[in-house]
Amino acid sequence: MSPATVFQMQLVLGYVPWLLCFSAYGWPRLKAMDRAEAQRAIAAVHSFRFFGLVFIVPGVVGPNLPTGFATFAAYGDFATGLLAMLALMTVRIRPVFWLFVVAFNLVGAVDIIVDYYHGNQLGLPAVAGALGATYAIPIIYVPLLMVTHAAAFHLLVRPPAAE
Repeated sequence: MSPATVFQMQLVLGYVPWLLCFSAYGWPRLKAMDRAEAQRAIAAVHSFRFFGLVFIVPGVVGPNLPTGFATFAAYGDFATGLLAMLALMTVRIRPVFWLFVVAFNLVGAVDIIVDYYHGNQLGLPAVAGALGATYAIPIIYVPLLMVTHAAAFHLLVRPPAAE
């Protein structure tokens, strides 16, 4: 099996355990929470996305990692992490909190979708080994992030009476 095929299979399969865990443990708890507390929990997970800057650290990633992928992924994650932290810091100022919740979820979801697109367009699967130590990020961490973005959007559009 080619490295590209292994990488693509792992990208897809990374969603399976997170969806199983999230549907069994995360989603029931988030649904039962107050809307703001549920979004606060999701923001806490995304506040660690500053770690995405590692995609532009030489020596951590290989020199063959497509620059068009690495730079956008790094700064998209960084922006999302900062917005999530701002949401957490403004939880007591509800209008500002909700603004940051919407912002980090929009920026973060778009970042992941565009990263998948860029990665595919730039041939990342064929050179996935260039991800080096960051290989686990798209396989293990990104699926959790996308699942929680989907949950956050669902919770944002859920009518208040459904709580």
